[in-house]
Amino acid sequence: MSSSTPSDVSSDLSADTELKRRARELFRGLPARYDVLSALLSFGQDPRWRRAMVQAVAPVAGERVLDVATGTGLVAGLLSERGCSVVGIDQSPEMLAGARRRFADAGDRVELIEGQAEALPFASESFDALTFTYLLRYVEDPRATVAELARVLRPGGRIGSLEFGVPPALPARAAWRLYTAVGLPTLGRMASREWAEVGRFLGPSIRGFYARHPLERIVGYWQEAGLQGVQVRRMSLGGGIVMWASKAGGDGRSA
Repeated sequence: MSSSTPSDVSSDLSADTELKRRARELFRGLPARYDVLSALLSFGQDPRWRRAMVQAVAPVAGERVLDVATGTGLVAGLLSERGCSVVGIDQSPEMLAGARRRFADAGDRVELIEGQAEALPFASESFDALTFTYLLRYVEDPRATVAELARVLRPGGRIGSLEFGVPPALPARAAWRLYTAVGLPTLGRMASREWAEVGRFLGPSIRGFYARHPLERIVGYWQEAGLQGVQVRRMSLGGGIVMWASKAGGDGRSA
């Protein structure tokens, strides 16, 4: 591993932008029931997608793994179960509080840090693998953020992501639009005021993100960051997108 210090990150990447403030506000009231409601509102698909991402990254016991946008620690828990040493980082103190409750008895297997994906507080090439979940819609510059994630990954290390997607087939896309426009806000209101806001936010947020950053362009961001063998798996008719790759310069493995 390199002992170099983190690379300089331009101030606009780590600035407290309106997008970041909106993200923190959105997640502030969610941690108490986040795990249960995220599973229910996705009809059980969210936990399945997270497991698929971890399987694609194929973490090995004893490896040091960074989980970015760790939230309440759902993915960090899956990584820890595989015997990895896990560092989870998130910008939301409320979500991290939920993760700390989850790992109260985990000893030193899971370390939780408050911080931003755009300016990771780690030396280059510090981790054997890296995962990130529902992150890129909440950063101002997805291309620069992917480059920063790749920076802390060792040569040959594996990286995986999970993001929401828009189904490409017309019937599935029509059903997705109806659910995100009507179903999610309605079900969210039944849960709480905070989840009602999430329900209203998600559909336009996802559509807007892919209008600005089509999937093929995101693949390009990964390749520009020195990630090779990028693979894309659309799940649940395209409602979830799992991506994975390895960093150039080593014998990275893929699932």
